Amino acid sequence: MNLILLGPPGAGKGTQAKRLESRYGLVQLSTGDMLRALVTKGDTLSQEAKSIMDSGKLMPDALMVRMISDRIDEPDCAGGFILDGFPRTVPQAQALDDMLDLKKLKLHAVIEMKVEDDALVERIVGRFTCAKCGEGYHDRFKRTAVDGVCDVCGHTEFKRRADDTETTVRTRLENYHKQTAPILPYYEQHGTLRQVNGMAAIEEVTQQIEAILHPA
Repeated sequence: MNLILLGPPGAGKGTQAKRLESRYGLVQLSTGDMLRALVTKGDTLSQEAKSIMDSGKLMPDALMVRMISDRIDEPDCAGGFILDGFPRTVPQAQALDDMLDLKKLKLHAVIEMKVEDDALVERIVGRFTCAKCGEGYHDRFKRTAVDGVCDVCGHTEFKRRADDTETTVRTRLENYHKQTAPILPYYEQHGTLRQVNGMAAIEEVTQQIEAILHPA
């Protein structure tokens, strides 16, 4: 089973991908992670990618597709994969389809986790974690039982991600919508686009995805 998960940062793609990995034996392929791993290999593709990254240029679509092609040839992807972060443009989507066709593979579903921008901003900006054990909390949705004291370890210091500000989150959302909007009609025309309510509870989102993968 080969899937693409679409959704802005904070929509819950990582959480759902981990559940899909566990249930179906799939491998989540984050292009960011793959690029970081690629440049350490030392082969021809690695050297080409490192040269481009060092120059500050965008990675060419052809190289990205070659990287993904090599990765899904590895044994752990035999059961299928979940793509996260690619494609972002129609040419990338077309190149990905062409590559999969050559391997006699196909995408089973492109799942868009739809979110409401204002609600997502509130979800992300309100996040904080215990500085000692990493337990996650939220200003509104998951406060500590005793104000200023971690429920798990009793620590009294907490931290927030520096980029979890409203301005930064809204910028990321704007960029996501600009990048992703063009490829939605492409996959809709191919009959693979499906949508779930990314603002629902985690378990409910999982159930929506399950219903897509295994329709009644």
